[in-house]
Amino acid sequence: MDIPATVHAAIGTDIIHQQPTMDGAATGEMSFRDFKILCNIVKGLKGGGVVVNFGSAVLLPEVFLKALTVARNLGAKAKGFTTANFDMIQHYRPRMNVVQRPTKDGGRGYMFTGHHEIMIPLFCAMIKNQMRTR
Repeated sequence: MDIPATVHAAIGTDIIHQQPTMDGAATGEMSFRDFKILCNIVKGLKGGGVVVNFGSAVLLPEVFLKALTVARNLGAKAKGFTTANFDMIQHYRPRMNVVQRPTKDGGRGYMFTGHHEIMIPLFCAMIKNQMRTR
């Protein structure tokens, strides 16, 4: 479906970082490449587009805000898009860095609170329903 996906590893935060074959150099290089991809994607968020954060209270909100800052500093008119934060407990960083700050000059931000095992299937069902009606 040509929908980009990126991974932003913070080394030491995941269980796989503790096993002997963990390659910090490769993980760091791939995370850096994905950050550049995300910056390029964010450049296109003008007058549309959606950014969704599922359950990341710190890492993704920071990475997204930095990518948006890079894109805007390089001249992209990244405004007028929609953001949504889904989490079981709402936290400061997602509220500020995903919902409020990026949409301050145009766009809309939403916060959804609930258990992921309920919210993610509902979100996916809503998207599938909308795709069928178009």
